Amino acid sequence: MSGLLRVVRAGALTTVQDAGRTGWAHLGVPRAGALDAPAHRLANRLVGNDPADAVLETTATGCAVRPDRSVVAVVGGAVCRVTVDGRPAAWGAPVRVRAGGVLEAGPALSGVRSYLAFAGGLEPDAVLGSRSADLLSGLGPPPLRDGDTLPLGEPPANAPALPAAAPWAAAPAAPGGLVLPVRPGPRHAWFTEGALRTLTTAAYRVSAASNRIGLRTEGPALERAGGADGDSGGELPSEGMVLGAVQVPPDGRPVVFLHDHPTTGGYPVVGVVPAHALAAAAQAVPGTPLRFVRV
Repeated sequence: MSGLLRVVRAGALTTVQDAGRTGWAHLGVPRAGALDAPAHRLANRLVGNDPADAVLETTATGCAVRPDRSVVAVVGGAVCRVTVDGRPAAWGAPVRVRAGGVLEAGPALSGVRSYLAFAGGLEPDAVLGSRSADLLSGLGPPPLRDGDTLPLGEPPANAPALPAAAPWAAAPAAPGGLVLPVRPGPRHAWFTEGALRTLTTAAYRVSAASNRIGLRTEGPALERAGGADGDSGGELPSEGMVLGAVQVPPDGRPVVFLHDHPTTGGYPVVGVVPAHALAAAAQAVPGTPLRFVRV
């Protein structure tokens, strides 16, 4: 450890996230990790870190932090107003924050989740090989609160020089309309042909009840088929769940599992969204139009 980062304003939900703790699903442990993986990797690259290093992931309202040593930092992901000691600073480019200075990422102007990376990374205690907070199991550091502190790692020797002009990262557009590719799932036979057509033709919206566990939807319900496999009077025994699984609870509205999803579940999975398509889901604000496209 080469310093401490103190939380001045935690915001609605700010957590520590890295590349996640994969390989533990057989023990019931979700993967966790940054929901917008490309934004997480890019933020780390811009300060010279390993792409998998731990960063802060904010949700909607941003956060403010104060390092006790000089540190190079970058704010990426969802576009937001960035200030250092109250003065405007570049979004998407490395900035130097003096010892005792305050770096603030404001509310998201486009998208949902911003990422704050610091040269040297964040180094809370690792659990099962990851420093990520897991909201479902409670593993890893808890969501941040005002006054919390986090250890800073040693800055990398190859940290890039601060840019003289424009930000390095291209500002991503928050999805005005989210299109998610979906493959047939292991229990698609539990649904009527009409329901399967509805899934890939109907207009859905992102629900405000979405979180790191799953992207919930608003729209037409998917009807169960009757008969042996689709008996609407019963449910499955719990079975394994994967990242991107599109599970259908009793209300019939699809839920797309994100990084803190349970590793088992008893509701049928009608489809699976490939992992590479989920970064856009992480930045979709409530009310965003959503369509599923079969691949």
